Amino acid sequence: MTDELEFPAGCRLLSRWQAGESDATARLKEIFDATIAGEFDGIFARPAPEDRVNVGGSLNLMTLNIMNALYGMESDEFYKGDAERYVRTTLMSRRLLGMNKLYVSWPVYGFTAEAMGQAMMYPDKFPPGSDPDHALITRDNWRDIATPELSTGIPKIIEEMITVYQRLTGLEPILHLSAPYSLAADTFGQEPLLAVLVHEPEFAVELMDHLVDQVLQPWIDRFFQRFANGWVELSDASGSPFFIGPQNCRDVAIRSIRRLIDENPWGHRVYNANFRGDYVTQAEAKNRPGRRRGARNGAQRAVGLEELTDLKHSVCRDFVIRLQDDGVPVSFYEKQAIDRNVPLFMGIGASQIDRNSIEDMQAARLDTETAAAQRVGAIRNVAETIARNGYDNRTQPWPGTVYFEDISSESSFDLIEIIISAALDQGNLSL
Repeated sequence: MTDELEFPAGCRLLSRWQAGESDATARLKEIFDATIAGEFDGIFARPAPEDRVNVGGSLNLMTLNIMNALYGMESDEFYKGDAERYVRTTLMSRRLLGMNKLYVSWPVYGFTAEAMGQAMMYPDKFPPGSDPDHALITRDNWRDIATPELSTGIPKIIEEMITVYQRLTGLEPILHLSAPYSLAADTFGQEPLLAVLVHEPEFAVELMDHLVDQVLQPWIDRFFQRFANGWVELSDASGSPFFIGPQNCRDVAIRSIRRLIDENPWGHRVYNANFRGDYVTQAEAKNRPGRRRGARNGAQRAVGLEELTDLKHSVCRDFVIRLQDDGVPVSFYEKQAIDRNVPLFMGIGASQIDRNSIEDMQAARLDTETAAAQRVGAIRNVAETIARNGYDNRTQPWPGTVYFEDISSESSFDLIEIIISAALDQGNLSL
């Protein structure tokens, strides 16, 4: 084992690399050379502890930035060139940061759209995205969208990544795909889809149903045929209340996910945990008459915070999650998790750790210490309370997680260290 795999040495190595120190860059390359060669595979098999708050998050962009800096590797080659290299380097990035919850993801929105045939853009140092000038789906051809070839291309690459992840970690595999609304946004266009919500909500529902039936359901079926103990994580940032309002989130985005959950035998192993912007329900309560976008026949029933929480729980039943953009006090989610007898995940937003937006680093450190302690304390209280209450059949045996929503090479590794330190120092559980 290298010293850098003992927290916080890895965080500090990354901070020195970020600052341009040549010896740190050389050391990081030594570690990643060995990682790619498989010399650290045994480390990835160590399970996350069940008696402390876990730390996880999304960092495929950070790993891309590292691979570009160390090897000149561009986005297309990094994501699609070699599944073993991708998984190993992603897991190593987590270990260097000090994350004890291993997980592998990919640019989910780009990959799911690309699998359908959507024209893509692959910037050198950033994840792929749909080409907005060449939408795959139009009003004229949407019924012609068929099931993609699932044994080649992007589906094959993802399946290879999942296989490597399961082999290296021994953990249950996870298939990560776009949820129907976000998939439509990436293949039909964000603005045209918003216009449809306003003027033709019935068509939006039809389009979601078609994507469920022709793309997601067959793809997920194939996954469970190969990985019976797997999970399917759907992501739907574009379908969040923050972007389309809580009514459209309920009537279009969540409705389409519920079809996958309710109509298939594997539905209980499908979840979506990234709807954000819960605070908009409270803003609506102050201005009900102004919220008519997407209404059917001019009248659409408003959605309050409690109802939205129930709706989100219906598509993510095994834990409660608060993301930074939800903007509702932590205590609300803490109570919801206890009432539902499930663990709590607490998100750390990308803007909270973005070094380029920090004017006063000392003040940022103090704020981060306070926020981290609050989040770890809430997770710990939920874990200990539901352990005393007794786990039910649906509760997963994890203790809850501090979740970094997005880490890149422009994140502050100093602030990340403070947050992870809080989880390690204050996250021991009395179970």
